[in-house]
Amino acid sequence: MPVKIRLQRKGRKQRPFYHIVVADGRAPRDGRFITKLGTYNPMTKPATIEIDREEAYNWLMKGAQPTDTVRAILRFKGVLYRKHLMRGVLKGALTQEEADKKWQEWIDAKEAKVTARREASAAEIAQMHATRFGDVPVIVEEAPVEEAPAEEAPAAEAEATEEAAAETEAPAEEAAAEETEAAPAEEAAAEEAPAEEEKKDEE
Repeated sequence: MPVKIRLQRKGRKQRPFYHIVVADGRAPRDGRFITKLGTYNPMTKPATIEIDREEAYNWLMKGAQPTDTVRAILRFKGVLYRKHLMRGVLKGALTQEEADKKWQEWIDAKEAKVTARREASAAEIAQMHATRFGDVPVIVEEAPVEEAPAEEAPAAEAEATEEAAAETEAPAEEAAAEETEAAPAEEAAAEEAPAEEEKKDEE
């Protein structure tokens, strides 16, 4: 089986997210792969595609076979167009500089079109929110939560141990104080008891 360029599914249920990978055709879909070329997120509008065009082109020239979906992605990102131009360079129809210039112009035009479509989609969403709810939502990105350094963890544990020890010692001290207060009272009661008995005997 030839090497294939295909999608590897990630993401949770009903929220797919894919890695574009180069893998042996005999390997399972989400199994081992040779290298990762990029990512594909179909849940955005338009779909978000991040791919290393140079590496994808190299694997195509080595004979890797893309699946139908990946072929559409490579066509969308201009990798197949570059392969077409390089075939013309090999045949002598155009020079390397001309091929690179044409490919860069194509990439710039495509990126501008995608950016315009993304902005139009964002404007549609804002208009929909304004129509339904009367205001445009303000999306605030949450700052990433920074984890405490590993060195501070023992200090925090030591503080927690000290607090626990202090809490344990406090009831012990209170109990000792109560015993100290109770001891004189018991001694006084013991002294009063014989005096009362003597009075009764005299009577």
